[in-house]
Amino acid sequence: MQDQLKIALIQSDLVWENPKANRKQFKEKIETIKGDIDLIVLPEMFTTAFTMNAEKVAETMQGKTVTWMQTIAKETNAAIMGSIIVEDDTLYYNRLLFVEPSGEVRWYDKRHTFTLAGEDKVYSKGDKKVIIEYRGWKICPQVCYDLRFPVWVRNIEDYDVLIYVANWPKPRIFAWDTLLKARAIENMCYCIGVNRVGLDDLQNEYCGNSEVYDVLGNAISKLKPNRDMIDVVTLERNHINFYRNKLKFLEDKDSFSLH
Repeated sequence: MQDQLKIALIQSDLVWENPKANRKQFKEKIETIKGDIDLIVLPEMFTTAFTMNAEKVAETMQGKTVTWMQTIAKETNAAIMGSIIVEDDTLYYNRLLFVEPSGEVRWYDKRHTFTLAGEDKVYSKGDKKVIIEYRGWKICPQVCYDLRFPVWVRNIEDYDVLIYVANWPKPRIFAWDTLLKARAIENMCYCIGVNRVGLDDLQNEYCGNSEVYDVLGNAISKLKPNRDMIDVVTLERNHINFYRNKLKFLEDKDSFSLH
C-alpha cells in the first residue's frame, strides 16, 4: 500500500474526430513528464472531442486506442485513464478506460448522458458504479455530466479519490468549479477534474479549469485556465486518514439504495 499517489493531469485541446492525431499529441505530452508517476489522467473523449458522430469514430475494446494506452502504461509504469467512444455489442458508450502497466483494462460507462446535447440519443448509459483499487488506493472514476448527480457518487465504499474527466464548456464553468469542490467536501476524499481547453468544431469553447481538491475543499493544482498544460500532484493518504478520523462526517451519512 502506497502512502502517496502521484498523478499527472493533462489539460489539452483536442483534434476533432481524429483519434490518430490525438494519440500522437498525447504521447508527445506524456513524454515530457519528468520523474516517476502512478497515474496519467486525460480528458473525456480524448481521441475525438465531444462528438455525437459515434458511428464514424467509435472503436472496439480491441482497437488502436486501447492498445496505445496499454503501451503507454507499460512504458511509463503508470496507469492511464480517459474516456473514448466504444462500440460494444452494437451499442455505443462514452467509456472511461483505466489501463494499468500490466495491460489490465478496467472501465466505467458514463451513467448520466448529457441530454442537452443529445448524448442520450446516441450513447447507452452505464448502470454500474465502479471502484478501482490501484496501488492500495480506491479510485471512483466518473465522466463530465455525472458531476451534477451527488447521490450516484455518495462515498459508501470509503474510496480515496474521485476523478472526473470532462468536456465541460466555458459558459457553465462556475458550476464545474463549485461542484468539484462540493464532491470533495461531502465525500471526504480527493476530487480531481480534468477538462479540455480550446474550441471544438461546433464552436463550443472550453477553458479547462482542471483542478484537484483535498478533503477540506482546498485547491492544490497549479493548472491555469485556458492553457494547454500538465501538472503533477501528489495525494497523501495521511491527509485523508487524519481528517476522517478527526471529523468523522462520513459516519453520519444516510443509508439508501438506488433502483
